[in-house]
Amino acid sequence: MMLVVVAYDVSTESAEGRRRLRRVAKVCTDYGQRVQNSVFECWVDAARWTAVRAELIAKINSAEDSLRFYFLGDNWTGRVEHIGAKASFDPRGPLIV
Repeated sequence: MMLVVVAYDVSTESAEGRRRLRRVAKVCTDYGQRVQNSVFECWVDAARWTAVRAELIAKINSAEDSLRFYFLGDNWTGRVEHIGAKASFDPRGPLIV
């Protein structure tokens, strides 16, 4: 398992762009936790990451939108510092539904 940070910038100047934004956010919500408006932390294994990445790439228009992936691996705790509003979350912690 590894922690991957996904950041996206989707153009919302058109109705189609706003639709792409919702679709990208939905994929990220399905696989990760929102930590900023357009930033998600995803706790995934290599196979799941391959699927998530492909799904995200299929949702954007690469001429107008962008995706950034930061691979923090499984030893991420010393690499992430949170300050301010919205409590930090531990992707390995209990899931309350």
